[in-house]
Amino acid sequence: MKKTALGLLIFGCLVGATFAESNRNVGLGIILGEPTGLTFKLWNKEAMAFDAAAAWSFVGGTYFQIHGDMLFHNFNLFRVETGRMSLYYGAGARIKFAEDGAGGRDTTVSLRVPFGLAYEFDKTPVEIFMEIVPMLDLIPSTHFQMAGAVGFRYYF
Repeated sequence: MKKTALGLLIFGCLVGATFAESNRNVGLGIILGEPTGLTFKLWNKEAMAFDAAAAWSFVGGTYFQIHGDMLFHNFNLFRVETGRMSLYYGAGARIKFAEDGAGGRDTTVSLRVPFGLAYEFDKTPVEIFMEIVPMLDLIPSTHFQMAGAVGFRYYF
């Protein structure tokens, strides 16, 4: 599991280095909350981006998850003097790997619907964000869950 997470992180960094040469459209950073880990964001249009994370949770049992979302940003709701602020929303998926009580592994597949606020600094290639994420577990059974986090990304 740790080798898979490391491989995904290295892949994300290599993809980021490929796209980052002149556009500053690739961000890498940290996400804190439920769960906590590393985050990656790739802008593919002015108001649309893909984000992903590899994260760990220690609440209600230890587990590792990877998730990815397609995000849509609305920059017209907030007026700020410097930088830019957006409300974002989107849809994505999560795969959660946990240990069951008997020493085996449980894998959960979920639908994610993130909502958040993001602020991009004017003179520094840094974004800070906070989000709430309703999730619907689909496999192995259906459950509703909520997650939330704050974080930052540095853009290359």
